[in-house]
Amino acid sequence: MKEILCVILGGGRGTRLYPLTKYRAKPAVPIAGKYRLIDVPVSNCLNSGLRKIVILTQFNSESLNKHINRAYRFDLFSESFVEIIAADQSMEHADWFQGSADAVRKSFRHFNDPGVKYILILSGDQLYKLNFQELLRRHTERGSEITVACNLVAEAETPELGIMGMDDELRIREFVEKPAAGADISRLRVSGGRYPASMGIYLFNKDVLFDLLFGNKAVDFGREIIPEALKTKRVHAFLHEGYWKDIGSIASFYEENLAFTGSNPPLDLFNEGWPFFTRPRYLPCSRITDSSVESSNIADGTLIESAKISRSIVGLRSRIGKGTMIEDSILMGNDYYGFYSADDGETRNVPAPGIGCGCVIRKAIVDKNVIMGDGVKLVNKKGLRDLENEFCVIRNGIIIVPKNTAIPAGMEI
Repeated sequence: MKEILCVILGGGRGTRLYPLTKYRAKPAVPIAGKYRLIDVPVSNCLNSGLRKIVILTQFNSESLNKHINRAYRFDLFSESFVEIIAADQSMEHADWFQGSADAVRKSFRHFNDPGVKYILILSGDQLYKLNFQELLRRHTERGSEITVACNLVAEAETPELGIMGMDDELRIREFVEKPAAGADISRLRVSGGRYPASMGIYLFNKDVLFDLLFGNKAVDFGREIIPEALKTKRVHAFLHEGYWKDIGSIASFYEENLAFTGSNPPLDLFNEGWPFFTRPRYLPCSRITDSSVESSNIADGTLIESAKISRSIVGLRSRIGKGTMIEDSILMGNDYYGFYSADDGETRNVPAPGIGCGCVIRKAIVDKNVIMGDGVKLVNKKGLRDLENEFCVIRNGIIIVPKNTAIPAGMEI
């Protein structure tokens, strides 16, 4: 496993997740109350015994950089690392990353460890559990030059994904990127009536990846590099039949987050044999007073008083006032409580983020550090599909309150 370098792509704009990506890179978006999207691929690598990890960043990268630096630190005497490689301008390249393949091409000069024989390319915005040791084993047994991890999906999902055509030995012979709705792709169907879709996870022999990247000017793996490689390289599929979701939109982000509130979530965060890592914050236990909480996840350091919460995610340091009702919603929490004690003993107050008294929040995503006055109602009473104003954004009927927003008391949205 020391021969594998993991490269996680974390530089995209994530425009479909706006406004959650207004101030942060897509992989830095919080999930499940206390994690960030980037924690999923990093945790899968660490649990698989992979300890050489680089993350390519470009857009709105400050939050992501801070999280990585604070969360993943190893012994000074080990060979393990999780490092950031930021997009930069050089004598060879004066422009920024133009796509996934272009990002790896422009960063390849940093992958010069002669002990590395394989490059594992991962996305920074997916939810899944996958043991990469099994992926490497299948790759070497078949004598593959490239292995593409695939997940079997229903036909309705194919227009958003890259679909593979394989022979009986799982060698990929055809690749159709995001087939148009209604297109005849029945020839690509496998047993069970499903279709093998690329997970955006690629294992390359290092020399093969070098040849593919520097032999042309292709900028994207899915649309260009992989289809071209099928002509000359041995490319096989690795079928992953477990849970896998690409967080590509507000709707998918909302649905997959709330799935964690069920008794049998698709991704088990309580599995001690496969833990998901994140930044340790050393927060106190949550304090819940005279409240009703049903089918919800409550993160550390939360203060809840006389509230009713059902099927919701309540993030770190959340403060929820008396008489507030929260249903089918995601609260990302806060970065601070709103009080500060200096070393000299002086105490000064800052605006305290949190949810006021008597609020109603239904089918909403409330980003970090939101200050919400008493009696605010986020209920989308008019049933709007899309809206944007100074206090919120509505996408697919879901209300999103951007980070650091202050909503006056009594407002109804």
